[in-house]
Amino acid sequence: MLEFENVRKHYVSPGEAIRAVDGVSVDVAAGAFVAIFGPSGSGKSTLLSLAGGLLSPDGGTVRFEGRDLAALRKPEVLSYRRNEIGMIFQSFDLVSGMTAEENVALPLLLRRTRRREAQERARKALDDVGLLQRLSHTPAELSGGEQQRVAVARALVGEPKLVLADEPTGNLDSEAGNVVLQLLSSLTRRRGVATILATHDDQAAGYADRLMQMRDGRLSESEPRATERSQ
Repeated sequence: MLEFENVRKHYVSPGEAIRAVDGVSVDVAAGAFVAIFGPSGSGKSTLLSLAGGLLSPDGGTVRFEGRDLAALRKPEVLSYRRNEIGMIFQSFDLVSGMTAEENVALPLLLRRTRRREAQERARKALDDVGLLQRLSHTPAELSGGEQQRVAVARALVGEPKLVLADEPTGNLDSEAGNVVLQLLSSLTRRRGVATILATHDDQAAGYADRLMQMRDGRLSESEPRATERSQ
């Protein structure tokens, strides 16, 4: 489904060149749950941004279902982001003035889905993450774990083929983090969605079927740990 072929993304800062992604080649199959594990600054977020079409590589090719993302026109890139992928961020990125239901329905409304259908699908998505009773609450009225569960629902409501999760438990305590990871693992596997999880937490990485280590912009395969992923 997703293919990186000798992908490079470099930045220049005062006094040094930063090789954020340095010759990465990897394939991600449909339905796979892949963890990109590495310390802060290792290039994980840049890799996800390239997969999401938010950045273009300086060299190499990123393909989704055979399409070179860098060759897409702006409307095609926008369509890719809205229709093919779901994104989950460390900071939740919910709209503060909207309820949980409205936040989850938003991606559908941007795709011009009828409002009633968008509301029904948002409620189903919130039910899937155990938050149907909180659908009228704004982010300020939700705990951090609940906000991230809303973000999971929002990422999945559009039935994407690929989910990109960038440190989704970084702002959560271990208990809330495990709830979010179990939900993400269960829902994506049940729906056959490919998921790429970027994390510096080895416990979070243990939920994945496939573990990749990232350091200094380079990616290498590792054996997955048999931890919570078996739950």
